[in-house]
Order: sequence, then C-alpha cells, then structure tokens
Amino acid sequence: METTQNTFVQRVHVNPDSCIACTTCTVFCPVAEVTGEFAGPKMIGPAWERFRLSGLGEDRSLSYCTNCKNCDISCPQGVPIAAINMVARARQCEQEHPHFLRDWIVGHQEKLGHLLGPVPAGLKNWSMRNPLVRSMLDVLGIAKGAAMPAYAPKRFRTLLATLKQPACAKKVLLFPGCYMDLYDPASGLDLVWAFNKAGYEVISDPRFACCGVPMVAGGFMADARKQAMTNVAVMREYAAKGISVMTACPSCELMFKEEIPTFFPDVAGEAMPELVDAQEFLLQLAAEGRFHVELATRPDAPLLYHAPCHMRALGIGLPGLELLSAMGIAAVPASAGCCGISGSYGFKKEKREISLKVGAELFRVVRESKSPVVATECGTCRLQITSVTGTPCAHPVSLLRSMAADGA
Repeated sequence: METTQNTFVQRVHVNPDSCIACTTCTVFCPVAEVTGEFAGPKMIGPAWERFRLSGLGEDRSLSYCTNCKNCDISCPQGVPIAAINMVARARQCEQEHPHFLRDWIVGHQEKLGHLLGPVPAGLKNWSMRNPLVRSMLDVLGIAKGAAMPAYAPKRFRTLLATLKQPACAKKVLLFPGCYMDLYDPASGLDLVWAFNKAGYEVISDPRFACCGVPMVAGGFMADARKQAMTNVAVMREYAAKGISVMTACPSCELMFKEEIPTFFPDVAGEAMPELVDAQEFLLQLAAEGRFHVELATRPDAPLLYHAPCHMRALGIGLPGLELLSAMGIAAVPASAGCCGISGSYGFKKEKREISLKVGAELFRVVRESKSPVVATECGTCRLQITSVTGTPCAHPVSLLRSMAADGA
C-alpha cells in the first residue's frame, strides 16, 4: 500500500537528545545571522523537538530554515538538526495547513518540465520574463525580482541519447539532476567529454526522477519517497551489472547519501547503492594518470571558486576546486559562505530579501575579486551569483573543457 504523508510523519523520528545546547549551530546559521525572524537551528531543531514530542504546536519560524546544512556541518555532537527540521516541516504541512500552490511549483520543477515539454523553450522562457506572468507568479508567492532558470531547447538526456561517443570499454551511469537535465544540458555534455577522455562511455536512464531534495525542503515527503523508490531501484539494476552511478550535483549526492537513509530507511535497505561524485571520480583518475587535459588557454589570474553548502556537507572536500588545480587551472576558494538561494528558498517572495542578505558577503567577494568567471558545482548557486553580480558562473568541468586544447 502506498505510504501517505501522515504515515511518514508518524513513523520517522530523528532523535534530538545528543544536543548539548552549545549554540554552535546558531553561530554558523546564515539565516539567523541576517534576520531575527528565525529563532535559530538549536531552538527550532532539537530544543523545539522536545515540545513537539509533548504535543505542543509548531513554532512559526520553522519555515525560515533553508536546509542548507550549515548547522549539521558545525555541530560538534553530530546532531542531524536540518533533518529534524525537515521532518517537522512535513508534519506541519500535513497537520496544520495545506501546501500553497507556490510551494508545489518550486518543489516539483521536473514534473513541470514534463508537463510543459511540448511548449517550445523560447516561448516558456519568454513567459518567465513577461512582466504580466511574473506579476501573477508574484501573487502566488514567487518573487518577481528573482531570476528564473531558462529552459534549454532540449533536455540533457535527450541530447545524450543521440550523442555519438567514442568506443569505450567501460561505462558509467550519470544521474543528471533536474538543473542539468532541464536548464543546463551543456554542463552535462562537458561531463560526458571528460569521461570519454578518461575512457568511459556515459549512459543515463529515462526512468530517473528528481532526487527529491526540493520536495523534502517543501514538506512533500511522500512525493520525495516515491522518487527515492524509483531512483534507488534503477541504481540497483546498474550496480548489479558493475556500472558505477555518478552525479555532478552536490544536492542530489547529499540526498542519496544522507537523506534517503535517514528519511526512508526502508527504501535504502541494508545496503544503499553507491552514488559517486563525478568530480571526485575524475580527480582520482587524474591522480592515477588516467585523466589528463592539455590546456590551450589559462586565466591571467586565479579564478574564484564557490563551495556550495551541500558540497561542504558531504564531507568529501572540494573535488571541483582540486580538479581544476590538478589540471593546471589556478583557482581560489571564495570562503564567503552561502549564496542564499538554497534551492527553492530564494525564489519565495517572503524569503527573497533574506536570501540576498545571506549571500551579500559572497556577492561582495565576487565583485571585488574581478574574476572573469566563478566556478561552482551547484546550478542554483550559479544562477544566484550571476543574476546578482553579473559575473558568469560555470561548473568546474565546463571551465576545464572551455580551456582545453581539444575542448571544442
């Protein structure tokens, strides 16, 4: 029988008792730093969870949590604070108020992509720039001033299916993620180029669905579970054939490595199929001498690299930055915190100002760096940085290909 939202929130509980009330998480919370509207991760997470378990109502500031994971990164006790908040949000959305249409829209971009598939990309993008349409979306709660990602003429998986790749003895399965698939297929083709150079053919699977991160952040846990069931089943099929599954998106990677085992342990099972970070994989191949790029051009000064919050939360270092350095492209970390977009958070009308305040330090660093381009793995980070600062942003592998002698 299909799991309902209510069954989920009754069944899943994340233990808050390891919290020692040190407030380290609050110090590192980018939202608490810029607004007093948010009580902070300690209060809304483990502290308020004890009130929830006593049957008291929800605190209104729960909605200000972005699920950026900075609280989890900083917690000395390893308390999954963001997970506590996301379970609470699912419970709140089920028991206290219905989802707004806006929340469904920003949490189901892949489904919208399917529904709008027959509409030409040019018409869809014109609509998203049309003042009347944006005013209507603003009424729904999607900020009129927030830049929207532009639909690509063809999805990545459509392009990959017809792409002629060199004969390779080995294969990898790519989980593209919604941003690459719908809006930035060029970064996916750049990744295919890199894997081909390393001797791997890249394949994908049409059954792959959104990883579920936007649904978790919006409280649509039942929908996220359905996605997890589909994706994990596909991954298991390929794992049984000895084919590694890759992703270039930190948020997708975090969903598979942490969120699914936490929220949907029955789906993860005893052995969750492994998902490999594409940049980390290429970096390892480079260290083994199996991946090398001859550069045709080099930047005059070090490029700026922004570390997405979810990349730092993975705890695997900064493989995108390290890959650029290994290939001879000088890059330096911005070290300026969160960009503020946090997936769908920065698109919400009532959160837009907070989003911009959170990213203000990063925007300042980008402007003052005079870097011609910013490297970062996260698609929505790229959108936020470019729309606010005017500085182009690209995936590290895309930058690598753009400077390669054989990158055309």
